[in-house]
Amino acid sequence: MNSGFFSSWQFWALASAAFAALTAIFAKVGIEAINSDLATFIRTVVILLAIGGIVTATGQFQPASSISGRTWTFLVLSGLATGASWLCYFRALKIGQAAQVAPIDKLSVVLVALFGVAFLGEKLSLPNWLGVALIAVGAVLVAFR
Repeated sequence: MNSGFFSSWQFWALASAAFAALTAIFAKVGIEAINSDLATFIRTVVILLAIGGIVTATGQFQPASSISGRTWTFLVLSGLATGASWLCYFRALKIGQAAQVAPIDKLSVVLVALFGVAFLGEKLSLPNWLGVALIAVGAVLVAFR
């Protein structure tokens, strides 16, 4: 593989999928003996420290005043949505099997496509819509036994 692959969105999307899969497995084992909300808190602290270290080490901090109000608003909303997603995900993992919870969680792919069309004006072709439908059907088939 050339270095171009490692700077492509495809590489990072595949890495995200791999880490998301590991997240489900590690979390399922990690929440066996504790409350799911506490587990989410611990996970969040670890993420905060790790990302804080990366941003510090790479010199990516910028003054808060250089960030627009619109950017702040949507990043705060994204953070709140992420937190809500994590709380729900960990509760689902506490109750259900990882192999059932993760596919339903991945229905977010379907929702992103729908929301992208509805709110961002994105366009999907017929093959794209077919893929979205297959993801939805596949998630349900994997999750329900």
